[in-house]
Amino acid sequence: MKSAETTKNCAFENVAAIFERKIMKRVLSIQDISCLGKCSLTVALPVISAAGIETAILPTAVLSVHTWFNSFTFHDLTDEIAPICRNWQEHKFDFDGISTGYLGSFKQIELVEDIFTRFEKPGMLKLVDPVLGDHGKFYVGFDPKFAKRMSQLCGKADVIVPNLTEAAFMLGEEYKGSNYDEKYILNLMKRLADLGAPNVVITGISYEKGKYGVAAWNAEKEEYSTYFGEEQPGTFHGTGDLFSAALFSALICKQPMLQALETAVEFTVESIRCTLQNPDHIPYGVEFERAIPVLLRKLGKI
Repeated sequence: MKSAETTKNCAFENVAAIFERKIMKRVLSIQDISCLGKCSLTVALPVISAAGIETAILPTAVLSVHTWFNSFTFHDLTDEIAPICRNWQEHKFDFDGISTGYLGSFKQIELVEDIFTRFEKPGMLKLVDPVLGDHGKFYVGFDPKFAKRMSQLCGKADVIVPNLTEAAFMLGEEYKGSNYDEKYILNLMKRLADLGAPNVVITGISYEKGKYGVAAWNAEKEEYSTYFGEEQPGTFHGTGDLFSAALFSALICKQPMLQALETAVEFTVESIRCTLQNPDHIPYGVEFERAIPVLLRKLGKI
């Protein structure tokens, strides 16, 4: 009969074996978390997990609710980031991909660069969503100096997903609003790729009325691609985070970029459509939970 100590040791060995075996892909999402609200980690964690990917999180800050609300609590977690990563290394964790969203300071950008280096391994996908602003304006606390520093982080990524405002700000130029054409977008992406990221995806693009989507440039293959979904009425908080999470999931699942763009756009559009179908929908996010089956079908999971 086994002793209690022997049983305990066997249990620890079994846990270690599970970690070593890595039944599924494991990724890390680095961004803030709102305890209530549909953006950042409260979107990334359920979406990436639903795709069948083990999802570790590294919160950069904790908010009671997100910034759409007129008041919220905020607790910065910068000082926790390095100790958490060191602990992961002690346990010999690694990641098949790392994605980043909102980073609130120069120090956090520096820490993310260190994380990219610490956990680097062949084939690891690094996706950066350079959250800076929208509609031609910086978010509170950001400025051109921060945009320049963010562009340096983007240079260390494999895929970056700025919107038009963020793309312009990282290049130090004026936001053009809707006054653009396909030639301008392609040139913008090529210049962003010159920062170092081989894959550039610009979100919130429209070349014709009723169609809204994304454009992508692969600098290594010199491939330009687009994907457009049906434009939906209204503006919804967190859809950029939703798109990024879905795109990251699709790429981790080894979908080619064009297919991954389709997956992410259609899932985002369906999430908005589900929201609009509910006359009592919440005003602070989209009902992406009801659109998860669309994501799973696009990923070939069901």
